[in-house]
Amino acid sequence: MLRHELHPGKLVAGLSLLTVAVVYAGDAGGAWEAPWFVALPLVMAGLLLAGVAAAIHGIRPRGATRPDGSSGRRTPRD
Repeated sequence: MLRHELHPGKLVAGLSLLTVAVVYAGDAGGAWEAPWFVALPLVMAGLLLAGVAAAIHGIRPRGATRPDGSSGRRTPRD
């Protein structure tokens, strides 16, 4: 099975949006009160962190070797 490439920016963005969904689901379920404006700072902070994570991940050279000694590049199959 081929492994997919990790995209940490997408992971952080998804987790931040999931956090907003949990906050408002808890509000709808009556577990706590969340003001209407809570989503904006949570989403903006999540997108900022996602951008930072993606930028840091993008700094790594594409041809860099992995800890196991492989090159990280896929070779075409015959």
